[in-house]
Amino acid sequence: MSSVSLPLPVINYAPPSGAPRVVFRDDSLLVLDKPAGLLTVPGRGAEHADCLASRVQADYPDARIVHRLDMATSGLVVMALGREMERRLSIAFQQRLVGKRYVAVVAGALEKCTGVVDFPLVVDWPNRPRQKIDWVSGKAALTRYEALSYDAESDSTRVELCPVTGRSHQLRVHMMAIGHPILGDDLYANVEIRSAARRLLLHAADLTLPHPLSGSLLSLSSELPF
Repeated sequence: MSSVSLPLPVINYAPPSGAPRVVFRDDSLLVLDKPAGLLTVPGRGAEHADCLASRVQADYPDARIVHRLDMATSGLVVMALGREMERRLSIAFQQRLVGKRYVAVVAGALEKCTGVVDFPLVVDWPNRPRQKIDWVSGKAALTRYEALSYDAESDSTRVELCPVTGRSHQLRVHMMAIGHPILGDDLYANVEIRSAARRLLLHAADLTLPHPLSGSLLSLSSELPF
């Protein structure tokens, strides 16, 4: 088993204002560009009610979340329009028909330019919302990575991350586990790496999925904010 011993951060929820940018829209679904710092769905307590879902539903009352991004992660999020489209899109995610590509900036230089991280994950209950590697009771989690560029001045690497599974905090834990935590990660990085960026440098940049009505392949992208 592997867990993080750093103290949990105290987070003052102050999400950025404004409506999220609509990347794609038709009668079946919406694809939105979620900013870092905004919850995907409401959290506990009235102070965490403001989220991507509530902002979108103010204009699209039948919009439904089918997957999530961490509050600290930015990028592409799909919402179904109506219950039937929610069912179809949920099946596509469950059957791993959705391709997801993230870009992150991690600490250090990767020993291998490409690789696979295959460490099972489970909730670290005493330290929620953290996750941890657990070879006994963890659920399968698989991430493919490829180094894109190395910055010697900051000793950091820009990396492409493609999760095959969709476990909570999967990319953050997997990169931490191989010794390259994501810059700005207040849950899994040490103080130096946390303070190396003003936000978590993790962005859901590209998404491919079968359209829930026509079956045609949609390919969507979001510009990197870092």
